[in-house]
Amino acid sequence: MVLPGRTNERRSLDFVSDAFTDGRRFRVLQVVDDYSCEYLALVADTSLSGLRVTRELDALIRLRAKPVTVVSDNGTELTSMAVLKWSQGRHYIQPGETMQNGFVESFNGSFRDECLNETLFSSLSEARSQITAWKDDYNRNRPHSSLGNLTPHEFALKKILQTQAA
Repeated sequence: MVLPGRTNERRSLDFVSDAFTDGRRFRVLQVVDDYSCEYLALVADTSLSGLRVTRELDALIRLRAKPVTVVSDNGTELTSMAVLKWSQGRHYIQPGETMQNGFVESFNGSFRDECLNETLFSSLSEARSQITAWKDDYNRNRPHSSLGNLTPHEFALKKILQTQAA
């Protein structure tokens, strides 16, 4: 897969699941900008339908512009009629093997190891709060060597400003 050359060029989507302390399951929709390594969304809920996924993607478009491509695996939420209908005329969603979605898969490991495996969640509101805090820390306080030792937020902002100045 060709590396993106700017922010908002390609976003990757995936889901991870976890459980509350009482055993009930919840899922988290991850949306990552593949160029800036920035987590754009971590949406936690007990049910994430295809319709809900499309609402979250539309909200991101209003905030951050429309990406050229959205890449996902072929999980049921991402191949539902709502998502397929939404994608027509807007984006190309490429179903594929796990490694074709390798960008988000690498983020899965960090998110799982550093947040989900380290925290016991007793409620959805607690999970959402802790996950949002982790996302904000990841984006704003953790420099990446692949980004010239900038944080994902700094890198994305720098590239957006460079594009606007050009």
